[in-house]
Amino acid sequence: MKSKVYFTREITPEKVVELYHALGVELPGRVAVKVHSGERGNQNFLRPEFWCPMAEDVHGTIVECNTAYGDAAGGVRDHTESHRKLLEEHGWTRYFDVDLMDAEGPDVVWPIPNGKVLKENHVGKHILNYDSMLVLAHFKGHPMGGYGGALKQLAIGCASRAGKALIHSAGKTDDRYETWKQHASSVVFPEAMADAASSVAAHFQGRIAFINVMKNLSVDCDCCEVAEDPCMQDIGILSSLDPVAIDQACIDLVLASDDPGKAYFMERVNSRNGIHTIEAAADLGFGSRAYELIQL
Repeated sequence: MKSKVYFTREITPEKVVELYHALGVELPGRVAVKVHSGERGNQNFLRPEFWCPMAEDVHGTIVECNTAYGDAAGGVRDHTESHRKLLEEHGWTRYFDVDLMDAEGPDVVWPIPNGKVLKENHVGKHILNYDSMLVLAHFKGHPMGGYGGALKQLAIGCASRAGKALIHSAGKTDDRYETWKQHASSVVFPEAMADAASSVAAHFQGRIAFINVMKNLSVDCDCCEVAEDPCMQDIGILSSLDPVAIDQACIDLVLASDDPGKAYFMERVNSRNGIHTIEAAADLGFGSRAYELIQL
């Protein structure tokens, strides 16, 4: 059976809520609302005001994790204190309770028995405080992964600083200073991402939903201090219970576009072998590339 993916071309906070309700689910208990809070200096991330109605609708807690950049790479989200300060500067704490899930150790280590590359995933221990998860992804390009969407939010997004290092190094090291010396190839990095995503999807199985917003379509991620401006016009909002299907649908919408920036965007995706993340995730069996797009 094909996974259902709901889609609208209208991008408003109210439409985000509408697409969530189209899924026909009610996330139980304490809801972790996973966002990308945006690096200092980034102009493309989706602001807290945009996500407010959705987070309030599920009575959720905004969750994030620290990054694995070395100090020389720039950015301030790699340390709890500076990350919290940035969350305040970007307005997140003005509207929400915000939980940095790996602010204190030890990490939770989840096994990945059938992993292609990784045999375990390290996540912040606060993830165990939540009964369900709503993944709010800003779909865009990415300097290393080719694109960022629901699968990246599950993988890199939910991993602790050590977990991020493991993903980037394909399991060779959990040291964030060493991981950049041992960065995985364009084959095993997408597979490591899929492995890590599978463990989070398994933990919240039946209690997780996904929304991708195709706005500010830059080839760069919201983790970039200096990101390129968008190269395509906005496309719309998608929702699904399947992280593989929703990411595949986003790629297909880009490919179907007649926007002149499409070739540049897809060059970023393809040059980093980004679609292999989707392929690997589907092969692991926690989602399907076959979907029905339902336009609202």
